[in-house]
Amino acid sequence: MNFLELVKKRYSARDYSPKAVEQEKVDYILECARRAPSAVNHQPWRFIVAQSDEARRLVQQCYPRDWFVHAPLYIIIYTKVSEAWVRSCDGKNHADIDAVIATEHVCLASADQGLGSCWVCNFDVQQLKTDFRLGIDEYPVAIVPIGYVNSRPDKFTSRKNIDELVSVR
Repeated sequence: MNFLELVKKRYSARDYSPKAVEQEKVDYILECARRAPSAVNHQPWRFIVAQSDEARRLVQQCYPRDWFVHAPLYIIIYTKVSEAWVRSCDGKNHADIDAVIATEHVCLASADQGLGSCWVCNFDVQQLKTDFRLGIDEYPVAIVPIGYVNSRPDKFTSRKNIDELVSVR
């Protein structure tokens, strides 16, 4: 499929089947994320695949929503802040930007494999850092539940018209 078709196929899934995701699909998703671009190629991101019952339970405690607990696996995307490129003119650390690019690669790769995903940022950061023993220099950016989808929404979120978003100068 072409890229626009893939982008249109991807949506925030919130109804997962308990069916396990095959390891080769997980490997594909992680390889796609690993190949995401990053500022000055520093690649500060890291991934935790939470698929054991214990790891899934810990993730679910950080974001206790009914729909969330049904995903068969979660990928936690976090960053090592000290490994990221820092823009010299204003000191902007690009760890978060690099991690979100990798996160979207996870979501698009999931869609490419026929799986649903949902980008989750509203979670208890400190609890996740504690439960997964992240270091002081490591910061969780997103949790992505991944799995086969039971049902797709009847209506997808609308998008603004291109003329509302683009200015040509």
